[in-house]
Amino acid sequence: MSQLEAIRESFAHDRFATEAAEITIESVQPGEAVCIMPILPKHLNARGTVMGGAIFTLADFTAAVAANGYAEDTTITLHGDITYLTPAKGKTLIAHATTVKQGRSAALHQIEIRDDLGTLVAHATMNGFVLHAEKK
Repeated sequence: MSQLEAIRESFAHDRFATEAAEITIESVQPGEAVCIMPILPKHLNARGTVMGGAIFTLADFTAAVAANGYAEDTTITLHGDITYLTPAKGKTLIAHATTVKQGRSAALHQIEIRDDLGTLVAHATMNGFVLHAEKK
């Protein structure tokens, strides 16, 4: 099994993101991840645009994959901040998360969410707390 397949299998247990939102992990490397979410009718609000909560879920999940995909320790989100810039026009949302700082107890990740037409839909930051793995 490849490292990407192992990471996908591990994150498959995040059922809200992977099953309800239908987010998939496209690529992962230490401190960086790309995830994709198809824009489906269940993601739309009453005005017919992607609901902010769906976009936030994509941002948070992508940051988690970037933080934890290759890590022994686990980073959990303490605070998330998102700015919605423009409605998505395409058929898919693509989130790219990068780790700005991974410290001993705190982490910072930034995430850009674009649609498949290249439109910058939202920008987010996620602050995390690092839970250290038990030493064996």
